[in-house]
Amino acid sequence: MPKPQHGSSKKTAATNPEGTAPPTQGNAASSSNGEPVFAQPTPSPDPTSFKNPVTDAQDKDTPGVQPVPQPTGGAAEPILTLAQVYGSTGATITQQIQSAGQIVFHSVGDTGSDVGPATQSLVADKMVTDFDEESAADVPSFFYHLGDVVYYFGESEYYYDQFFEPYRNYAAPILGIPGNHDGIVYPGDAEATLKGYLTNFCSAAPAPSPDAGGLLRTTMIQPGVYYTFDAPFVRILGLYSNVLEDPGVISDQSGTYSTLDQRQITFLTTALSRIKSENYAGAVVIAVHHPPYTGGSTHGGSPLMLQDIDSACTTAGVWPHAVLSGHSHNYQRFTRSINGYQIPYVVAGCGGHSPLSTMRTTLRTPYPIDSTLTLESYDDTDYGYLRIVVTATTMTIEFHPESDGGTTKTPDDTVTINLAARTIS
Repeated sequence: MPKPQHGSSKKTAATNPEGTAPPTQGNAASSSNGEPVFAQPTPSPDPTSFKNPVTDAQDKDTPGVQPVPQPTGGAAEPILTLAQVYGSTGATITQQIQSAGQIVFHSVGDTGSDVGPATQSLVADKMVTDFDEESAADVPSFFYHLGDVVYYFGESEYYYDQFFEPYRNYAAPILGIPGNHDGIVYPGDAEATLKGYLTNFCSAAPAPSPDAGGLLRTTMIQPGVYYTFDAPFVRILGLYSNVLEDPGVISDQSGTYSTLDQRQITFLTTALSRIKSENYAGAVVIAVHHPPYTGGSTHGGSPLMLQDIDSACTTAGVWPHAVLSGHSHNYQRFTRSINGYQIPYVVAGCGGHSPLSTMRTTLRTPYPIDSTLTLESYDDTDYGYLRIVVTATTMTIEFHPESDGGTTKTPDDTVTINLAARTIS
């Protein structure tokens, strides 16, 4: 698979100070043909400060959950493919991935920072080094974001500093799911829930963003805030777990949250049932911002949300190969044993939001929590990201802390899942 052609991955001296944006007309001209653009043509240094500092971190958010926007077209299972994301080159790129025999992608959440760009830039810079690989097959094809793109209230004015600027050198598509901070509003807030997210991630076609400040990355074309992302060798079923600090919710929870309905349960059941009916042999990943399990000191798990997910899996007769989450600002990996399967539940909320969250207590891992759940590994001192490699038979999830530096390619933690058996190798 060739490296994406929309930017370079090496940092060089740049004429514009602190990574400032090029002229706005370059943005409009570069995307006038409707094709996606991912990275700047000339890499630039990291900024040292925000252009638009966060001023609302101390505001109180509006209590309760927020409504979930309908997906484009109102389909029970909204679907987006990797080929669609790459535009006119999509068919060629997906064929090259198939020929290479594997796909590589990044994933992490909680990247937005309300205090400055330093910690987020550390992670983004190390992610960019993954585009410099000896084998083209090892180059990431996309970044799947696990939510909390922008702090504090997901407002459009913060997208330049917390999204477009940090990933200006990231030469591949970025898509994912929103987190609670992406949808939170506060009394008197002029923006509706998820407005900034919908503008930048759920547009009808790739286009210059009003929030990009002249940077070239175009908007993403997700059909909604929950959807199936279908790429070679892997399907990611993304859920939106709403705006509460705790717990995450995806349904009305038996009448507890009257603002919500059963649409996401219907979506998940429909997507899993299609996997069953098609005898789909690739990796199945469920992504949701709030973690079903966490040992972090700041946030708790979401057991009722886990019940909703389990119910959909039971109804469809299909279980995921892995569950990815953020929200807790550290790295954690659990193994859950259910129905004879071994399923990694990975928390990766260490993408740059400061400060990191410690665990509730210091544990020697692997640490059995009960007969079905074991905490296998954790890191509550390093920012970092997941690098995920999927072939026709296995999926390997790697954790790479930024503290290892850009020349270190060996992960600090790794797990490999046998796709056919749904067990850990």
